[in-house]
This record gives sequence, structure tokens and C-alpha cells, in this order.
Amino acid sequence: MQSHPTPGANSGFLNRTWSEWFSTLPVFLILVLTLIIGTGEMIHGQLLRVGEHLYGDPATGVQYSFLRADPVAPKCDRNPNIEALVQQQMAAGSASDDPFADLFGPKDPEQVRQSLLAAQAVCEEKYQFYENTHKYIDAHPGVKLFRSIETGFFAIFHFGTENRNLFLVIMVAIAALTATLSRHHIGLRPAVTRMDYWVHDAAMVVGNGFLSYSVISYIYSLSHSGIAVDPNALIINYLWAILFIATTLISLFRLVKTQTPKQEGGSIGLALMAVPLYAWMAIITGIAFIFFMDYSVGQAIYLGFLTDYVAIFLALGLFIWVGMLLTQTRVMDLFLNILRPWNFSPETLTWLILIGASIPTAYTGASGIFVVAAGALIYKEVWNSGARRQYALAVSAMSGTLGMVIRPCLLVVLIAMLDSKHVTSDELFDHGIYVFWFISIFFLVVSLFIAESKFRVNSPKVAIPGMVRALSPVIPYVLITAAVVLFYRYILNTEMNEFTAPMILPLILLAIVLFDKMRREPNSSAMAFGQTADDHEKMVHEHADTSPYLRTNDPQGKNRRMGFEAAIRFATSETVGHIGALIILMALSASVGGLVEKTEIVHLLPTHLNNIYISLLFIALLLAGIGMTTDPFGAVILVAASIAPVAYANGINAIHFWMICLVAFELGYVTPPVALNHLLTRLSVGDEEVMAADAEAKAKYTHFYYRYERWLLPIMVLFPALMVVTFAPYIFKMFNWY
Repeated sequence: MQSHPTPGANSGFLNRTWSEWFSTLPVFLILVLTLIIGTGEMIHGQLLRVGEHLYGDPATGVQYSFLRADPVAPKCDRNPNIEALVQQQMAAGSASDDPFADLFGPKDPEQVRQSLLAAQAVCEEKYQFYENTHKYIDAHPGVKLFRSIETGFFAIFHFGTENRNLFLVIMVAIAALTATLSRHHIGLRPAVTRMDYWVHDAAMVVGNGFLSYSVISYIYSLSHSGIAVDPNALIINYLWAILFIATTLISLFRLVKTQTPKQEGGSIGLALMAVPLYAWMAIITGIAFIFFMDYSVGQAIYLGFLTDYVAIFLALGLFIWVGMLLTQTRVMDLFLNILRPWNFSPETLTWLILIGASIPTAYTGASGIFVVAAGALIYKEVWNSGARRQYALAVSAMSGTLGMVIRPCLLVVLIAMLDSKHVTSDELFDHGIYVFWFISIFFLVVSLFIAESKFRVNSPKVAIPGMVRALSPVIPYVLITAAVVLFYRYILNTEMNEFTAPMILPLILLAIVLFDKMRREPNSSAMAFGQTADDHEKMVHEHADTSPYLRTNDPQGKNRRMGFEAAIRFATSETVGHIGALIILMALSASVGGLVEKTEIVHLLPTHLNNIYISLLFIALLLAGIGMTTDPFGAVILVAASIAPVAYANGINAIHFWMICLVAFELGYVTPPVALNHLLTRLSVGDEEVMAADAEAKAKYTHFYYRYERWLLPIMVLFPALMVVTFAPYIFKMFNWY
């Protein structure tokens, strides 16, 4: 987990660390600029309408579009000598050597005169327009101020739109460098021994060395292609080269000067697991492309995956920022206060939290984004509700999965775009809602079955008054959210959906953080299941004492009650490391997908398995395997191109296939050997927290399940769910897909 200085610590220029100046501040500016770019078109359209309303004059024909710049005086002759020009044109026609001059007969002086008079009338109209516009601007001094604002905003918006690719790569480069310096990249386990550090740094040198060579080769190829190259494309590749050369040198320096280990011992097998996943991908694709395919530019070309889907990755950065901003508010505490009077068991309370988490998951469209953004927050809330620590980690890993099948998940929209001949997004969403409720209810059943204390709920006579009292503090947050959404809806004429959510949610959270810091109310004293207020307070303090994450992030809220500026700075600092780790992993996943495409392995899949049940099982397990190793967007592109046709050839209905695919991905993301969502949970709560939870479980429990609950619970829920979704339509026809 990336460590951050206490806000306001006396270090660096103006009491800010150098990492804040060169990492946090630039990424913050890019995120804000992304918001401006994203809302720029909406705002600019409204500014034009306001300008027309304020300064348009139908009586004189003046429109605001005419006033956006000072009118230019016409260059035509306003008072020409018509008769002299008629004689001149007649004389010129008679003396012409053009053999076609008399093709339509000799010129008529009257026609020439009328033509010149018409031209004079047009010229007079231009002068009238110029004079009227000039007088109108002089008579309305506010025009110049308004148009300065409007055109200035348009210039910023236009510049940002034209250079979004460049801003994305700058942000990723800064974040990736920060993640490298803080060892924040995603691996199967953290580096803790001297052997771990040595293997980690050696792999980083080799992987980043391959990437550097590929990008330099690509730059050389572009420069010597003889074809004009977009300057932005060259700049982007130079930035990639600087990034990978810098990370290579950083890792080489660390390889020579090894960090002091946290633990003694170690083995080569465990050390290989400490290598970041993106480094493994860089090494594998580098060896394959450079030595076996003579395709040294391959990795650099597939880095273009980021800029090809620039809007998605900029939105990803914004969503992570939203999650980090959320940790600086009391929103989760206050909403949980509404539920706690019912005295739900931790499992029931967790089920309700997961249902709530499905909504932001659906908007982000990919489970990894939400786990990184809010996994630590959910972990803290579930643990402090009285649940087991391993259970809280399991729930954090699952928090970003349930919403993958409900509206308006971008992943489903992408599926509909890639496979538009067979499915529509409406069809997938209509069936996905049934899958969502089935999995969520099944999770509750499994959780209650293995719970140490079973289902319990307070009487409504006791719970409802407490619930009503808890609603009052929540109302301001609801009003703030509604105000921002309504502002976009009625002022900017933009509804909140999967495309606009990345622009609207950050503004909602910024407004909530500002309100929260101004309000400065004490923290919630809500009780966990079956506890008195004193018991709950004691438990929270015990958790804070034993938890590296809660100690760092101050669960009692003292640091969370910092000022607005410090809270934004802290949240952005957390965002930087997560962006660097996650987006670089996605970029290298594209290289792996490209390698699979180049090797044509997918053509080895059988096109017909003769038995529908064998086909279903084979497809489900294959999709789960893909989900174990790749990010969702890259996986969907690979599946749509290679596996979907095989499924259709074996008689599997398209909607059924994609429901299987989405649930299989959910299972894959929480299943070893990679278990991406568990890695992202560790990225969110920190390596030390996960190791402390594992050690506590082994010391406290003898039962195998409770020791490894964070791994077993998601599999126990999602593997049976996958089997039901895979086979039930054929056995019971319950979803009427055929």
C-alpha cells in the first residue's frame, strides 16, 4: 500500500512533499481538466443559448453568433460608378480573345447593368450588417465580456478535446512512475524478503526494458516511414519511452541497492509470485514478439489500446477518484445508521451493502474499478459491523461483481456493440436483473448458513423510530446529490447515465466533501449487531489497534475531519497509485490479447462438441479461466471475436451465452491463481492489512473454512451460481430464453 504523508506535514516546498508537487498536483489538474472537457460541450451549448437569449435581436436580425467576434469591414465598393463599369465590361468583352466569349451571344448592356446593381445591393447589405453589428456591440458593452467567457471556455474545451490522448498518457505515466517508486503495482503477493525484492526488481528491469525497446523501435519506424506522422502520436510515444526507460532505471538502481527486507528468508517460488502482473505480461509478450515473431514494435502498438478507448480510461481515473473522495466523507456511516436500528446480523447487513454497491459497479462497468475505489471502505464498514475479518475481505473482493449484469453497465453496452447481430443491451439487461437477484439472494443464504450467529432482526416498533432518526442527517447529502443531478438535467439538459456518470459523480462527491468538512459533526456511534454502544466503541478501538489499514486511515475520523483542501489532496494522492497500477495492467493485458490473436490459438477450439451439456460446461469453465487472468474489457473483446462463434455453432442461445460469460467473469475475478479482485482488494486496503488478517484467522480459528474464508466464500457463492445460470435454462426453462 502506498504510504502518504500526513496532510500539512512540514516537508518540501510550501509544506507539501515533492511527490505532491510532481505527482498528486499534475494528476489532480488532469482529472479536473477531464471534467471540464467532459462537460464542456454541454456547458458551451448552454452558453450559446444564453448568449442568443441575452443578445439576439430578431427585430434587426442580429444573432449572437454574429457577435462572437468583432465584425470585419467589407472590402467591396459601396458606391460604384455603374455606368462606367458597364462601359468597361462591354469594352472588355469586345476585345476578348476568348473563342467562347460569344457562345451565348453578345453581352446586353442592360443585363450587365442589372448584374452590377445586384452586386452593389449585396455589398450594401454587407455594410449594413457590419454597421448594425458594430453599433449593437457598442450599445451593449456586456457582449464583449460574455463572449470573452464563452469563447475562452470554448478554446479550453476545444484544446482539451483535441489533446485528450496526450493528457491520458501524461496521467498514466505520472501515476505509473509513482506506483513504481512506491512498489504499488499489482502482484500475486507483496515483496517482503530480500529474495522477493531482488526477483521483483530484476523482473521489472527485464519487462520495462522490453517495453522501452519496443517503443523506441516504434518511434524509429514512424520517423522513417516516409509518411507524415501526427505530432501528438510522436509525443505520446516519446512519453511512453520516457516512462519505461525511467522505470527500468529505477528498478536497476533498486536491484543494485536492495531495500532492507521486512522479513528474513524467502524462496525463489514465492519471490516469483511477488513480481507485478504487468511485468510478467511485458516479459512474456516481449520475448514472443521480439525473438519469435520478429515484431519488435508489437508491445508499443498494443499500448494504443489506451488511446483507442481514451474516454473509458479517463472515466476509469475519475471513478477511482470518486471512490477516494468517498472515503473522506461520512456518507457510508450515515447510510448504515439507517439500517443498524434493525439490528441485522453482519451477514444480512453485508448483503444490503453489496446490493447498494451493485449500483456504482453498474455505472463503472468493470468490477476492478469499484474494488479499487471503495473496497477498503467496504472492508472497514463490514468488519466494524461485527463480521469476521476474513469475511470482510471476501465481501470487499465481491463488492464489484454483482452489478456487472444490471443496467447501465458499460460492459454490457460494449457486448451489445461487439455482438450487435445477436443481442441488444436491453435484452441483456432484462435478463441480467434476474441473474443479479438470484446471485445476491444465494449469497445471503450461503452467508447465513456459515455464520457464527444466525439471522436476526429487531421488531419494527424498535427499529422504525431509530431508522427515522437516522434519516435526518442523510437528507442534506441526498439534497446535494439531487441538486447536482437536477442541475445537469435542467440547466445543461443532460441526464445521468453510463456515459455522463464519470462527469457528474466527481462533482457530487466534491460538493459532499465540501459540505462534510464545513459541517464537522462527530462520527456515528451506531452499533454493530447485538452490541451496546460501549461494546461497539470498544470493538472499533480494538480493530484500530490491530489493523495497519485502519491506523493509517484513522477510523475514528480525526484525519478524515481535516479541511477541504487537505481532504482533496489526500484523496488525489491515493488515486494516483491506484491509477498507475490498474491502467498499466490493462494496457499490458492488451498486449497479451494481441499475442493470443497473433498466435491464432483460438482457431484450435473445437467448433462442435455434439452434446449441448458438454458444450455448456466447456464454455463456462473456459470463460471462467479467461476471467481469472484478464481485465473485463479486454476479455469481452477476446470472447466476442473467438469464443462466441463457437458457442453459437454449438446451439447456445446468444443471450444465454453472454449471461454465462458475465457470471463466469465474476467467478474468475475471485478465483486463484490470479484472482484479480482479491489483488485489487489488497491494493485498496494494503498488503500489511491482508497479511494481518490472514495471521489473525490462523491464530483464532482451527476450522479450514474460517482460516481461508476470503478465498472460499466467493467461490462457494459464484461457482454454484455459474452452474445454475449455465444449465438451468435447459433444465427448467426458467428464464424463457428460447
